[in-house]
Amino acid sequence: MAPVLEVQDLKTHFFTRGGVVKAVDGVSFKVERGEVLGLVGESGSGKTVTGFSILGLIDPPGRIVSGSIKIMGEDAARYDEAHWRTIRGKKVAMIFQDPMMTLNPVLRVDTQMIETIQAHEDVSTESARERCREALVQVGIASPDQRLESYPHQFSGGMRQRVAIAIALLHKPALIIADEPTTALDVTIQAQILAEVQKLAANTGTALVWITHDLAIVSGLADRVAVMYAGRVVEEGATADVLANPAHPYTKGLLESLPSRNARGVPLAQIAGMTPNLLKLPTGCAFAPRCVAARPDCTLAPPEETRPLPDRRLRCFHPVLDGVAA
Repeated sequence: MAPVLEVQDLKTHFFTRGGVVKAVDGVSFKVERGEVLGLVGESGSGKTVTGFSILGLIDPPGRIVSGSIKIMGEDAARYDEAHWRTIRGKKVAMIFQDPMMTLNPVLRVDTQMIETIQAHEDVSTESARERCREALVQVGIASPDQRLESYPHQFSGGMRQRVAIAIALLHKPALIIADEPTTALDVTIQAQILAEVQKLAANTGTALVWITHDLAIVSGLADRVAVMYAGRVVEEGATADVLANPAHPYTKGLLESLPSRNARGVPLAQIAGMTPNLLKLPTGCAFAPRCVAARPDCTLAPPEETRPLPDRRLRCFHPVLDGVAA
């Protein structure tokens, strides 16, 4: 059976007056039924653009210049906008970081949720409303009947995000792209939603790509993790293996900067420097100017992908492989 999502050598570039921004530059990964993939990295690493590319949401001056995206075995590059409208929300869905990208401020919540269901299914308004009510309960919204009759401006930011997540769950889609959807939520509600999406993936076979910079969320949610830097996946593997034995210096730096990895009273470790300007990427490895393990050969050409083990992919000239091999 084909994976729910298979991305191969995806390149999405933005053609600006200042030059070509290679926001996504050769990204490959796949997600099986019921699997959760964590896509992590600093801001500007290309995580969100990857998600937008998968769902055909790239606008000019951006453009997918090469590579393939297969959703349930079908080439998504062949979809026109009319076909995308028939599958977005039903077979594939996206949870945006900003809930107001999902919600219309001048329509009541019940109107928006019922229209989402009836756009893809021939069901009565009463039946659709009951499904909406159940979805709100699922994401921890109290008094769902009253909330359905409210407008988005009557909700807090965290409540709006929960409504947006509920809308994405309405059709139990085969694929969900979640772009840091729990950033605005408190820890209790965040844990509840993470448990619900894990249950959804396990019970219905929904494939989930969870875009985040929070490695703590990934550790408890994702089956696999792909670490992105400057538009490329620099390390990918089983979450437990990657977090226990990071092989790429960038992954290692991200983990060492977590508060839980540092002693009380000791300044947090940090990765020196800043993410590179995508208009002026270094000739060699994009991470070399910030890497403590960089050597002269790192500046000559970008590293090719290697597989030190069947379940680990790397882009690094000098990875730390002792723990990986063990």
